[in-house]
Amino acid sequence: MPMENYNIIIIGAGMAGLCAAVEAVSNNVRVLILEKENEIGGSSLLSGRYMAFANTDLQMQEGIQDSTEMLVNDLLTVGDGANERSLVEAYGQHQLETYQWLIEKGVQFHAVQAVSGHSVPRGHQITPKQAIQTLFDLANSNSNVTFLLNADVKRLRKNNEGKVTEVFYVKDGKEFNAIAEDGVIIASGGFSKSETLLNAFAPQLKGALRIGGKGNVGDGIKLAWEQGAWMRDFPFLKGTYGFHPSADGPRKSQGLVFYKGAIIINAEAKRFVNESISYKLIGTKALEQSDGITYQIWDQAIMKESVPGDALYDFDKLLDLGLIEQANSLSELAQKIDVPEKALLETIQTYNSDVSKGVDQQFGRSTLTHNFGNPTTISEGPFYGMRTTVAMLATYAGIAVDEQARVLNPYNEPIEGLYAAGELVGGFHGAGYMTGSSLGKAAIFGRIAVRTAIQNINTESLFVKG
Repeated sequence: MPMENYNIIIIGAGMAGLCAAVEAVSNNVRVLILEKENEIGGSSLLSGRYMAFANTDLQMQEGIQDSTEMLVNDLLTVGDGANERSLVEAYGQHQLETYQWLIEKGVQFHAVQAVSGHSVPRGHQITPKQAIQTLFDLANSNSNVTFLLNADVKRLRKNNEGKVTEVFYVKDGKEFNAIAEDGVIIASGGFSKSETLLNAFAPQLKGALRIGGKGNVGDGIKLAWEQGAWMRDFPFLKGTYGFHPSADGPRKSQGLVFYKGAIIINAEAKRFVNESISYKLIGTKALEQSDGITYQIWDQAIMKESVPGDALYDFDKLLDLGLIEQANSLSELAQKIDVPEKALLETIQTYNSDVSKGVDQQFGRSTLTHNFGNPTTISEGPFYGMRTTVAMLATYAGIAVDEQARVLNPYNEPIEGLYAAGELVGGFHGAGYMTGSSLGKAAIFGRIAVRTAIQNINTESLFVKG
């Protein structure tokens, strides 16, 4: 296979890479997409199914008042001000346009839910497989696009002018290289499956399950590091709370009942956290509990908030799978989940009393999630409990980029010819994480990366596949 020239080479075929590919198609440039696994999608297929957008038609239909300004403020608040503001503002600038673009391309949005970190219901639910397949089909049907699966990128190289242009990869045991005249976009995911990198940067997460995409071993981050990329957000690496311990198997069972009103207790049947905060922050507290054992506890009134088919809120499905314990009384529930009965009764009594008074004296919970919703008492039988743990699903830290998706060196200077989008980008989330912002930033910055790469292309120089 001789070396071929392309306008753009995209590494990775998840949400970021596929949105970049479709954007490239719209601009009539020649593209090569290299995916090292034998199927597309990556960890995007394991996501919680939400994308964070504001002021959309779905929100308007539900009477939800929202704005770009509210979305940006929530992102900065959840990130505790550690976010790169320029990245968050770029997200805000392009979020509604990208939502409408995705719909135009055939991605289906089903509903809006209140999810972690949002002041109003803003989690726009997709079916990841439908979204990924739709974007892939659009790109793959274009004659200017070449997809290669099982193509493992090994190194990048600069040309004589110092621009990243050459990509070396292995496919079917053979080595190849290709030239990207206008840009290389790294969109290959994070490192949730790399024990080497997790031990180096997040030893505090040793007790968390490892359930990210199997290809998420940080190779894209290493490719950028070799070219001089800087790093951001590594001190804020956190696991995700809400998974059943069986999630390290083929089924990634997750339930965020606490955002519908459940409380969270440890093995001593004591609350230890404000249940309305980010599930990333809850995860940190959960790993500090005895043996990492925690439970979500709720009643029938909260159980009625189950959302059929929702990846995070379908509690009835979790019950049918045998992952939730059900009991007619709190005393019976304490026996089933093996926590001290007296302590559980006292915890529930104290919590209910505080809810009735409107003041959570222990942890200051005043909402269901972030600034939305009102807590209710846990008093209507039957009662439910689910053992819940922390998982390393996505890393949300990585290489530094600017608002144009250009990879930056330690001096905040762009590395010519190198762009990045998706999970491996650092600086956007800061110290926390807002549900839906990962898939959202993947789509938004995947498109931005292409626009930046091709903005100076002379039309006469465009490659068109014959």
